[in-house]
Amino acid sequence: MDDDQSPESTLEDTPGRGRSPEPERIEPAAPEEFGLVQVWWGDGKGKTTATLGMGMRAAGHGYRVHVLQFMKGGASSVEAVRGEYNAIDALPGISYENLGHYGWHGMADGSDEADHERQARAGLERAQELLAAAEQAALDEPIDLDAPPEDGVHMLVLDEVLYAADRGLLGEEDVLELIDEKPDRLELVLSGSHEKPTYLADRADLITNVRKEKHPIEDGQRARRGTEY
Repeated sequence: MDDDQSPESTLEDTPGRGRSPEPERIEPAAPEEFGLVQVWWGDGKGKTTATLGMGMRAAGHGYRVHVLQFMKGGASSVEAVRGEYNAIDALPGISYENLGHYGWHGMADGSDEADHERQARAGLERAQELLAAAEQAALDEPIDLDAPPEDGVHMLVLDEVLYAADRGLLGEEDVLELIDEKPDRLELVLSGSHEKPTYLADRADLITNVRKEKHPIEDGQRARRGTEY
């Protein structure tokens, strides 16, 4: 610390100015700096968890957020309820929809592989609809927290869309076209895939590799209520 800087003046220079944040009432607002493309991939647990946490943070500032999930249907290892859906339903400003299919593509779990592809294509079409709606919306203005996503959103999370492309249910070009269709002020978040999405290296502003070092599933631990679903 310089001799002419007191602890008080240093704190005033920090973003929070040294004060503990307190919760405020959530009112519709518009982000000033949204518009990036984020990619979350890797073989570690936590990609969806991270993107949903960021969506919650954005909603806490009064921004309109929507989560569109690919490949997140039911499975024998989880119950029919998901904790994140219940939490999202209770929060203002953030909504979700699920276009997954029972089971996982390529996992020999008794699910119909053709249905997986149909669901993935339906998810792609829905993502295109939401991007077109956002293009028509005034994203530099607040959006009603209860408004349907067809009225526009400030952040769109396409959860597991990279898995769909990774498994050939969608093409890499489909993902690139979604980025091309993104309005300038929309924050677009793409997640999924254990394989590095090299085709996005020059198109994304943020790329995070969620890497596994250890996972209890290796010791036979099944998905747990409250952590995995």
